[in-house]
Amino acid sequence: MSRTDFNTLLEAGVHFGHLKRKWNPKMAPYIFMEKNGIHIIDLYKTVVKLDEAAAALKQIAKSGRRVLFVATKKQAKEIVAEKVATVGMPYVTERWAGGMLTNFPTIRKAVKKMATIDKQMADGLYDNFSKREKLQISRQRAKLEKNLGSIADLTRLPAALFVVDVQKEQNAVKEAKRLNIPVFAMVDTCCDPTDIDYVIPANDDATKSIAVILDTVCAAIAEGVEERKLEKEKETLEAEANTEAAPKKEGKTRIKKSVKANVEAEEAAVAEVVAATEEAAAEPQAE
Repeated sequence: MSRTDFNTLLEAGVHFGHLKRKWNPKMAPYIFMEKNGIHIIDLYKTVVKLDEAAAALKQIAKSGRRVLFVATKKQAKEIVAEKVATVGMPYVTERWAGGMLTNFPTIRKAVKKMATIDKQMADGLYDNFSKREKLQISRQRAKLEKNLGSIADLTRLPAALFVVDVQKEQNAVKEAKRLNIPVFAMVDTCCDPTDIDYVIPANDDATKSIAVILDTVCAAIAEGVEERKLEKEKETLEAEANTEAAPKKEGKTRIKKSVKANVEAEEAAVAEVVAATEEAAAEPQAE
């Protein structure tokens, strides 16, 4: 069953493309028609592509890997931050720092710097600095929080990238392709879908359109995370059951061994008695 339907996408204005003179010919397969100089996106294809992307993202989340969302345009910032935070995935809504993927170790150093400042504040070491040093450190902390705060828990490269507006986030797409990271993206009629692994043809300028697509995507990720959680709980219960069963088996083994030892001891005692009787019977005959 489809995760969304034609009417929902239609009401959100997902079908509105850009002006005809701004179109990219490579988006022709996803365009339904032209009306009043504006291209109209084929929503039936959007439904199919959105379902494919959602299924792939669900599997990524189920495997315990992370998806990095990138949306620095004004219309998408708040929506992405709000919806993606609910599923616990990292996101970038401020300026894309060059090398955020290709130079990931350096980005991690900056994140660790932010953690170090927080530790100094918690330990009271921050109070020993002069007023000027405190001001500099607080400004540095605020800048790091603004640009990297949302990816502070991203300890390794993401398994996938989800992009809103391919043209604006072309640097992020290029870095992902260089590292062979799959790219999921909302692609408008003016964009080039060549470097996108999972194309979702949709209006990437309207807030309602962005919200509808993100609702579907985040719901799929939430399902994957929940299934992973249930599998882990099941594995834990099975491990506990196996642990409880092991001592019982060991106890039975010990009982069997003790019974066997007792039987062997009794047999040895009987053999000694028989041998002694035979020797006693043999002595009179010898006399």
